[in-house]
Parts: sequence; C-alpha cells; structure tokens
Amino acid sequence: MDFPRCVDVIHSHKSDEFVILDYHARFLRRKVLETKRGLKFLVDLPKTRSISKNEAFLLEDGRLVGVVFADEELLQIKGDLLRFAWHIGNRHVPCQIEGARLLIKKDHVIKEMLIKLGAEVGTVKEPFNPEGGAYGHGRTHSHAH
Repeated sequence: MDFPRCVDVIHSHKSDEFVILDYHARFLRRKVLETKRGLKFLVDLPKTRSISKNEAFLLEDGRLVGVVFADEELLQIKGDLLRFAWHIGNRHVPCQIEGARLLIKKDHVIKEMLIKLGAEVGTVKEPFNPEGGAYGHGRTHSHAH
C-alpha cells in the first residue's frame, strides 16, 4: 500500500493534521504514522532524529502534520533539585528540568534511589520533553565527538 511520504521535518506553528506521539515514538527514522483523523503516512528520513516541540512532518504534497506530545506517566521529583538532577544524570536517565521540579519516566529503581536521597516523589500524567544531550540537539546516545 502506498502512503504519502514525509520528505522533511520543519519548524511550524501550524498544521493540516496532527499525530500524538510519546517521548519514545518521537525518536524515529522510518515508520508509518497515523494522524488523529486517520491519514496514514510514511516517515522516511535520511537518519534517525528526535522530533522537537513546534516541528511538523512535511509531506510530498505540501501538507503539514504537526506533532502533539502525548501525556505520559511520569515521576515528579521535588526537593534538592540540583543534587537529584546530578544523580539522575549520572545514570543517563532523560530528565525534564523545571524551576520547581524534575520529571522523568516512571522507573521503580530510580524512584527508590531518589526517595532514599530524601526526594519527594509523586506521579503525574503529562507530556514529557526532557533536556537534549550535551553533544548535539535532541537526544544523543554516545559520547563520540
């Protein structure tokens, strides 16, 4: 079956359709996606990349498919954020850093560690947009320079 093909990902605040993707689904190279209204299209990018806020898939016919970040079950961490962020980062766990809290994906091992360190840990359901890697934009998976 032939699907419209995504030829690029561009910065855009508008779209003709939209898809709802969680954190893991926003990291892709080649995949068939389906919009909220049922349009199936093929994402076929030259290399794997992370889709960021305010980006859209540009289809061959010029249509734009925006990306809405899905609500996800997350751990909300409060307390000594600088210390807790260090421990989370030392374990290479993606983390969304805000002024009064940290957010990470649910992980019972990290949760127990943080509680032992004195963190207030609760659960929330909301979009997850962690910090990108230090060696590139978006996610990075190696320390290669």
